[in-house]
Parts: sequence; C-alpha cells; structure tokens
Amino acid sequence: MKLTRREFVKANAAAAAAAAAGLALPAAANNLITNADLTRLTWSKAPCRFCGTGCSVMVATRDNRIVATHGDMQSEVNRGLNCVKGYFLSKILYGRDRLTKPLLRKRNGLYAKDGEFEEVSWDEALDVMAEKFTTAIREHGPDSVGMFGSGQWTIWEGYAALKLFKAGLRTNNIDPNARHCMASAVAGFMRTFGSDEPMGVYDDIEHADAFVLWGSNMAEMHPILWTRVTDRRLSHPDTEVAVLSVFQHRSFDLADLPMVMKPNADIVILNYIANHIISTGAVNQDFVGKHVSFHLAIDDIGYGLRPDDPRERNAKNWADPNTWTDMSYEAFADYVRPYTLERAVSESGVSEASLKRLAAIYADPQKKVMTFWTMGVNQHTRGVWINNLIYNLHLLTGKIATPGNSPFSLTGQPSACGTAREVGTFTHRLPADMLVANPEHRAKAEGIWRVPEGTVPTTPGYHAVLQSRMLKDGKLKVYWTQVSNNVQAGPNVDGEILPGWRNPETFIIVSDIYPTVSAQAADLILPAAGWVEKEGAFGNAERRTQFWHQLVNAPGEARSDLWQLVALSQRIKVDDVWPDELLAKAPEMRGKTLYDLLYRNGKVDRFPLDQLNPDYENSESRHFGFYLQKGLFEEYAEFGRGKGKDLGSFDSYHAARGLRWPVVDGQETLWRYREGSDPYVEAGSGFQFYGNKDKRARIFAAPFDPPAETPDAEYPFWLCTGRVLEHWHTGSMTRRVPELHKAVPEALLYMHADDAREQGWRRGSEVNVISRRGEVKMRVETRGRVKVPKGLVYVPFFDANRLINKLTLDATDPISKQTDYKKCAVRLELVSLA
Repeated sequence: MKLTRREFVKANAAAAAAAAAGLALPAAANNLITNADLTRLTWSKAPCRFCGTGCSVMVATRDNRIVATHGDMQSEVNRGLNCVKGYFLSKILYGRDRLTKPLLRKRNGLYAKDGEFEEVSWDEALDVMAEKFTTAIREHGPDSVGMFGSGQWTIWEGYAALKLFKAGLRTNNIDPNARHCMASAVAGFMRTFGSDEPMGVYDDIEHADAFVLWGSNMAEMHPILWTRVTDRRLSHPDTEVAVLSVFQHRSFDLADLPMVMKPNADIVILNYIANHIISTGAVNQDFVGKHVSFHLAIDDIGYGLRPDDPRERNAKNWADPNTWTDMSYEAFADYVRPYTLERAVSESGVSEASLKRLAAIYADPQKKVMTFWTMGVNQHTRGVWINNLIYNLHLLTGKIATPGNSPFSLTGQPSACGTAREVGTFTHRLPADMLVANPEHRAKAEGIWRVPEGTVPTTPGYHAVLQSRMLKDGKLKVYWTQVSNNVQAGPNVDGEILPGWRNPETFIIVSDIYPTVSAQAADLILPAAGWVEKEGAFGNAERRTQFWHQLVNAPGEARSDLWQLVALSQRIKVDDVWPDELLAKAPEMRGKTLYDLLYRNGKVDRFPLDQLNPDYENSESRHFGFYLQKGLFEEYAEFGRGKGKDLGSFDSYHAARGLRWPVVDGQETLWRYREGSDPYVEAGSGFQFYGNKDKRARIFAAPFDPPAETPDAEYPFWLCTGRVLEHWHTGSMTRRVPELHKAVPEALLYMHADDAREQGWRRGSEVNVISRRGEVKMRVETRGRVKVPKGLVYVPFFDANRLINKLTLDATDPISKQTDYKKCAVRLELVSLA
C-alpha cells in the first residue's frame, strides 16, 4: 500500500485523535501503524557529531541505514533544536567516496613510498603496521613512533590509544588535534584553577544579565547556544550583549555593544578593564581576600618557532615559559595601572565609549556576567595569558561559580573535553589532569594499568606542531593519525607538514571515513567506522558526558578506530618494544602481546558479552569477545574518582541524556568550586578552588607582547582564518552533504570593499593570496556575512581545493603549544578581473 504525504499526515492525525478519545482506529491509520515496511523506524539518542556544544539528536534507522535525525526534545542542551549541520547528520556517512577497504602504496606487489594505492586485506595492513612500529622502536627507540589523534575520538578510543602508546609502546608522542584549538584553554584553566574545564554550565545563560563574546562567533560556530543567548536577550530587555572581534560577523547582529578591535589588542583591553575595576573601587575585596592569590607571569618567552629562528633564539625565557613569581594585590594594581583607557583606545582601535561601557559591565556588582570565548583567544601566541586575564576580571569582582556568573571557554569538537582533555591524550598529560612529568601521577597510572614502575616515560613527547617538524627532520619514523586531517588543518603545510609526510624515511597511516587531503598524502589508509556505526561516548563543553549505542554497521570492511587500535596490539609482542630491564620487572609478560598486557588482561575484559544491550549491535565487543567499551571506561574512571573528576557508572550514561561531572553518589554537579553545589567544597568555606594546594584561584599579571609576524610593505594585509556556519573544520563530512555544499561551495577571500577598490578589483575577481610560506588562488568577496576592516582579509579553512594553511605561520603559544591561525601577513596579486 502506498500513501501520499497528505494521506500520511491525515492518517497519523486521525490515529492520535482516536487514541486520545479511546475510539477504534480508522482503517487507513490502522494500516499505517501496523505496516512495518511503511512506518517502522528505530529511534535512538546520540550526541551530535559536530561541535563541542553536545546537542542530543534522535536518530532513525531502517535497513542498516540512518534515514532521519531530529533534535532531542528531552535534551537539556538543545531542547529539540539543531543547527543546519545537525539537521543533515543523516547524510554525513553516505558520501559516494566512502572508504571501505584498506589501501597501501605498492609497486610490484610490495609496499613502496612512491607507489600507487592498492586494496589490501586487514591482515596485510595490520602486519605491515606492526612491522613498521617494531622495527622503528628496535632501531631508533620508542620516540621514533607517534600518533596524532582527535577531539572527535570517543572516550574509549582516546583511552585505548593513550594506553597503547604511553604504556605499551612506551612513548609520549601522542597528541590530539585539540592542540590546535583547546590547548591554551587547558593551560589557562590549569594555571588559574589547577584543574581543567569550566566551573559553570549552560544553565548560566538563563541567569546572566550580560554576555561578552571574546574572539567567538557563537551565531555560526555554536548556534544552538546562541539561540539560548538570543532568547535571554530578547525576553529580558535589560540584558546586554557585547561582542569583540577583529571583524564583524553574524553575532554582531544581536550586539548592544559591537567592537571591532585591531589584531593582538586583547591583552591591552583586558588589562585596562582590570585597572578600571581596581581604580573605581569595584573589587570584591571579601572574595579576593579569601579566595585569590596574585602572580607575575614570566615574560620574553618566544613564539614556539624552530630554535634557529631569530624570534626564538633571542627570547630569554623560551625554555621554561610556564613559570611565574608571587606578587601582592598592591603590586598587581601597580602593574595594570599603565593600561589606561587612552592606551586601550589607541592600541585597540575601539572607541572610548565602547571600552568604558565594557569595563562598566564587569565592574557593576549588580550585573551577572558570562564571558564566552573560543579560537579568537586560544589560537594566539599569548592565548594562555588571555585566558588567565579573562579569569582575572571574574575573580576581581567575584563573578564566578554562581548562576549567571561564568567565564566560559567554548569547545570546538564534540569530545575535545571528554577525550582529549579528560582522558589526557595530550603528549604531556594522563587522565584526570595528571601529568607524565609528575612521579606520583605516573605511579598512579602504572598501578591502574598493572604495568611495572618506569613503564610510562617521564618527559612529554612531541606536540602537534613539533610532530610535523620531527617527521620532516626524520626523527619520527612511523606516524598514525585518526579522526584528523592535519595536512589541511595544520599550519605551514608546504614548509613543515607535507615534507615530513612524504619524507622517504617515514611511514604514515591515516584512519578516516573519506579520502581526505591527509589520506591522500599517507602510505597506508585504514577505512574507519563513523559516528553511530560504533558505540561511543563524548564529553561536551559543560562537563556533560553522553553515550550512544551502535545503531548501524559500517560499510564494507570499515572498522572503528577502537577496533584498529586493539587489533594492532594483538600483533605486537611485549618483548619487541620493551627493554630487558623493564621486562625483568614483569617476566610474566615475556612472549605475550600488548593486547594481553593492555586489554585482555583480566581487568578491561571483565565484563562479558551478556551485558551488551540485545537491541543494539556492538561490532568491536563481539569481535574481541567481551564488552570492550565498558571495560575501558570503568578502568579509565578510576583515575578521576575521589579527585574531583568523578564519573558515573558506565550503565548510568546509557540511561541518561548525559551527566555533568563530578558525579558523586549518582548526582551530577552544576557549579564547581561553590559550596552547596560542588561536593568537594568544605562546609563554611563558600568557595574553594581545590585544584590548587592553597585552594585559591590565581590572578596573573601579564604584559602586551607583539605577534610573531605583522604586515609590512611587502606583505601589507593581516590574514585571519576560521570557519563558516555550513561547514565544519576541514569539510570532510559537510562538503559531502549536497545541501551544505550547495549553500557554500567554496571558500572565499573576504576583504574590505575599499581595499579591493584601491587595487582596481571587483567582487569575484580572482587573486593569489601569498605569504612568506606559500600561495593560494581565491575569489574576492566584499559583501556577505563577514565584514572585515581595512587591512585584513578572512578565509575559512574548510575548502580542500584552497589550502589556506599553506600560508599560515607555525608559531605557537610557548606555554600551550597551540598554533596562532589568526595573525600572519600576506599580499594579494591579481589573477583575473571579475
């Protein structure tokens, strides 16, 4: 039986009305409800695959295929809404060029660096990988291998990778692509609070009186949260919205206080506001006296460039940038006093009236303030300092950890928090804020992992930018990337990244669902399962951990990243990668595999298959013979319980729409560090920032420093890179959704109409954009959503046909090692006039 859309709607309406009245169903409705071929869809919850907001969606499947999605009405995050990317989630896995078989470069039947890709079996692919890893470690040591992961890993994928590299292969050369987006936020949290991630939650939006966006275009990058900000602003007329950016974007449409500032002016403005708060008597002296300490950041720390670069060589404190000295409140007040309103106006380009109003928002004791920031702050050679200085304003006024008062670092990836940060897949970290350089933390990890003392290396390995340099220099020999596309997303592609990937001495493995730019530059491509083709867990920006079941099978021979990691461990003997002195401490491991050591070890494998939900598939667990995800999660959760990073039980997450940690006695925490909300805060204390030994938050004094590169006569324009609403990161998923690709088919060069007119160009003219590192051909756009000031051009990085990161400089914040994608110098040369 076939029904028209009109008949379908009419029958459903009739069925609902009849059921409500207790009447017999009309014939058409009866048939519609009972005919499985027409109507039976299986609906299940899952967090969205895109940004770090953590929207929940309902996913409909039929015949092993996602056929529909919609916003989850029961979700506290998005309340049934989706952004335009979220509406098309049902299409992200079904691009025509989906990878379904392993591909290895070969010539004459054998692997060859300059060979052509040929299909191979999983056995051959894994055997080649195992041989490359063990040979490199035997001949060059464990630090000759490395991994580049992702804030898109599920929690257990990241945890399995962390164990494999730091305990199994015994190298800290593992880092996530979150290094490019969240590392400065992490370092900012750790320096100020001694613990990572926000103290507030999204609920703060409904309590705030003012919102300040700092280097954040929430309207396009976090649109669901922006709907909540918009609702608050429109339903409470006294609420204010201030937006600071180096160009106008869609968030300016709601702004009561719109401000376009000069690049690199953040620190001057922040120090001016701190000075204003102090000089006008707006400091919350009671809060500061009880809960805050003051410190002076070490200056002259360089720019994270290669050591032979003069900008690095001439810096005095490049070797130890994450240090500080103590200072008094009075000394801090003296430090910020030179940052006057006049100086802030002069150096930022923002009007006096706007800066005074912005300072007054923070200083007003009656006004609850939320500050949001993302890449405009974090992708900065002084991004850590800017994070610290934002916290300064909230700490000086006591506007923190209470409803509506929240400095809130937004996250760009779905599990940059839950996996990269909480699991600790950064080169210097372990789970639950632990560090590889700390002997007690290493001992804790080795105890949980049941490996001998001395297994985990004592020093951080190569971070993301350094990995590229070490590949180029031939020090990294084998390199595996999962859920990332660094050849498109990383900085200085032609100068540092591609030379390393195509270095004859290196072997590069890429796991992905599509043939990305990175995959095409690799030596071995592994087809991955994506999103709901596997059981997963993400952690969002408000500390909310969310689970989902596997809803469909991956196509062809595609396998999840977790399966790939564990399958490789089955092919590597402990004897092949551990030194004799370590084996002597664990002789029972001789002859066994890393799989026996790390996963099939009597602990991770303790949950049998009968604990799987029978309504869902679980490809990895059924392959390995035990509930792999549950075993990994419960072991991982041991790190944070009792440490203020408590996670709930594995089973509790499948039953909930997520829980915000710390989860103690089954109860989630809304406001951290606040008595009555956070179970780790002692009664009678009011607030305790217990990540620091003295339980005080740190206020930092830090100076304005110039950027690593500025425009000059030869390269007269600033280049700022970023994103657009319709595409996500490098576009590997969204560009394969026809509707999204049609909406924004290519990246454009946004420039001021006067700049174009002075060159004699028009909108649509084709130009070469040239930096000291490379060039890219693009079309000029002088209208539309992005309105840049004179002297600055803006380019999104989603377009694989226009690799804008050929131009960007691989300068980083020396503390966080996060890349500055927002400031480099370019010139423009006409190719053809429109």
